[in-house]
Amino acid sequence: MAVGLAIASENVQSNGKITLYVVLSCMMAGMGGVIFGYDIGIAGGVTSMDSFLKRFFHKVYLKKEDAKVSNYCVFDSQLLTSFTSSLYVAGLITTFFASYVTKAFGRKTSILAGGAAFLAGTDLGGAAFNVLMLIFGRLMLGVGVGFANQAVPLYLSEMALPRLRGAISNGFQLSICIGSLLATVINYGTEKIEGGWGWRVSLAMAGVPATILTIGALFLPETPNSLIQRGHDHQKAKLVLRRIRGTEDVQAELDDLIRASSSKANSKQSCKIIFKRRYRPQLVMAIAMPFFQQMTGINVIGFYAPLLFRTIGLGESASLFSAVITVIIGTASTFLSIFVVDRLGRRALFMIGGIQMIVSEVVVGGIMAFHLKDHGGLSKGYAFVVLVMVCIYVAGFSWSWGPLGWLVPSEIFPLEIRSVGQSITVAVSFIFTFAVAQTFLAMLCHLKSGIFFFFGGWVVVMTIFVYYLLPETARVPLEQMEKVWQEHWFWKRIVTETSHEDHKREISI
Repeated sequence: MAVGLAIASENVQSNGKITLYVVLSCMMAGMGGVIFGYDIGIAGGVTSMDSFLKRFFHKVYLKKEDAKVSNYCVFDSQLLTSFTSSLYVAGLITTFFASYVTKAFGRKTSILAGGAAFLAGTDLGGAAFNVLMLIFGRLMLGVGVGFANQAVPLYLSEMALPRLRGAISNGFQLSICIGSLLATVINYGTEKIEGGWGWRVSLAMAGVPATILTIGALFLPETPNSLIQRGHDHQKAKLVLRRIRGTEDVQAELDDLIRASSSKANSKQSCKIIFKRRYRPQLVMAIAMPFFQQMTGINVIGFYAPLLFRTIGLGESASLFSAVITVIIGTASTFLSIFVVDRLGRRALFMIGGIQMIVSEVVVGGIMAFHLKDHGGLSKGYAFVVLVMVCIYVAGFSWSWGPLGWLVPSEIFPLEIRSVGQSITVAVSFIFTFAVAQTFLAMLCHLKSGIFFFFGGWVVVMTIFVYYLLPETARVPLEQMEKVWQEHWFWKRIVTETSHEDHKREISI
């Protein structure tokens, strides 16, 4: 892709404005993030409820009542973690199929499929009467999340103005936080329902955002990028561009999109050419960004915050309330990132958030190492410090690796590999989300406080990685993104070795 391909369109896009049409469309698509966040929050909450454990995971319930069992090992159960992690196995498998659907039938179709599958999983979970039905419902939720996570970040980045792409794309992470906040508040309320069936309400309420997403997807406009990529009438793409940019002068941008689409490989080639040398930086980031995002240890908080707070000695209700506080902090921090991500840039937020998370995890690990033994809990003072440090950690993640872990991969891929690149990102995310979710409770039992030093060490590694290997992508139009690699001190030696003639020969095969 020529560096100067979109110079003219950059001016056109910069003269565009934020239209109500774009805002409403992105809000509706963002419901895909709400269902993902709701699921993350709801799983950790219901697994801390005694009534839920007693019905589906009775052995864990008995261990919790056994004074001889270590604080760190009460919830160590592979069956219990399978309830949480089974969703991500289904999501992993689904995302590869979703890649084809997203490219061949459009972003809108994938979002619709995601909402419908999630709705089916919600029905099964809320009505479950045994573990098998519960986990099968989780698998259906995974199918829905697989479609939504593949399509929604692409949809948001393609609908956004270049100068506001970070803010709009960060709306996906904000949606995840809102979903998680709703889930933790609902868990806190349903835990108090007499009769022990509050967990059913918690699981079934996921159907509300899933219904909104499914119905709303019917009215979403397709992105101009997708319309052109799939060979639709260019006039229709032009009409959509005029509507979302709020200006009649969109011809330059339309021409850029047409050239970018017509000069690139077809859908069968995209899975092959992403491994070509000229796409090496994008491929590395597609793997590294979601891997590092999960290795921050955020799922320790996202999935198991109530269980973690119960480990340090808080009661059932207090643990759920503490989880509500952390999610409120995370949501507020993500909201703040929307206003600063395009001003400060991606790299600055990565650095700030990384330092926050490192300090927080070291402090929490230190307190647990010196003051939380196998039996008994922390004093109120130390428990409060742990809660504060967890909130600081969540804030750091929520304006750095949380939103940017989705934003950066969604904006760095050229059109010809955008769908398959996003699929790799989502697949890697699901692989390591599953790995962390499935092993965390066992790691907590064996490593004890060392689990926080383990994740803190990874945050050090990823912060160094970003500092040296990630170029700044803020305010760069999608059609010009290739130049950031050509100008980077490290990547330019790799991407410039592929000659223009080789490029033309490869895409003509």
